[in-house]
Amino acid sequence: MPPDRQPSRLNLTGIVSAALGIALFVWYVRRIGAAEIWDGLRSVGWGFLPIIAVAGVRFALRAWALTICLEPASRPRFRTVFAGVLAGDAIGNLTPLGLIASEPTKAAFIRSGGSIGPAIAAVAVETLIYTLSVAGMIAATTIALVHSFDLSAEMRRAAWIAIAVITSGFVATAILVWRQPVIVGRLLSTVAAGSRMQEVIATLHDLEQQIFSFASRRRDAIVPVVAAEITFHILGVLEIALTLWLILGARPPLLTAFILEGANRLVQVVFKPVPLRAGVDEITTGTFTRLLGYGVTLGATMAIVRKVRTIFWVLMGTLLLVRRGVARN
Repeated sequence: MPPDRQPSRLNLTGIVSAALGIALFVWYVRRIGAAEIWDGLRSVGWGFLPIIAVAGVRFALRAWALTICLEPASRPRFRTVFAGVLAGDAIGNLTPLGLIASEPTKAAFIRSGGSIGPAIAAVAVETLIYTLSVAGMIAATTIALVHSFDLSAEMRRAAWIAIAVITSGFVATAILVWRQPVIVGRLLSTVAAGSRMQEVIATLHDLEQQIFSFASRRRDAIVPVVAAEITFHILGVLEIALTLWLILGARPPLLTAFILEGANRLVQVVFKPVPLRAGVDEITTGTFTRLLGYGVTLGATMAIVRKVRTIFWVLMGTLLLVRRGVARN
């Protein structure tokens, strides 16, 4: 297909995904009762402010981790990196492209000088560490779910398969980091030998080396970056606990909040292409709250509360994108 027709296809995909998500959301809300959900939202009230604030701190933690991953010589101010994280998250939430759109947006925001290479490498490293932390979170909450609740044999089997897959992913990543293979650059060098792409191939080769050698080159950065990602998930659990407390009017068990945050991470990974996860978030969270003995209405209400704070920060990221575009014109 000609390049000039690709954007329209992407736009059509986004529109269809958003329309289906909205239709699914409306159907699900009507099915479980809009009045009950509205009562739950009213019980949150001014509690939306601390929920939005906690989400903002979580974005700041990822921005801090990304700042550390940047080479000191090409490191912009923290507020620039924070703006880049918000802008990237906005693009990732509003389009079906997910990481394909969000991560380059971050790199474009935080690039310093003429070359974007160091920014791309830093974003790739931070995203890799974050992804591993998400996988660890999902595995930990799955184990907690298996050992704490009476699941069917099929669900228990699926849980252990998921844990095995995640463990295999950790092992594969460790091997890659240890051996530091230059896969993409070497493959392209073979396929496009003698072509005019050699300069691009050399750039990709250099980027791969920067990414894989990060752990050995920047050993002092590993601990603070990992700490930032772990704190990100801890605050996620606290955000869920606060939301549950406001809706239920009583402090929930921390284990429940822990499992629900793991479920939230899983839903974000699986349904990232759905803009704002409209409809999907409500159904999946409702399924998990029912599994934990709270019923589907609580899950749908929680998902809507989460969507409100997501929309707030997506709006902030979008405004930053607009401001960036205006400043460059």
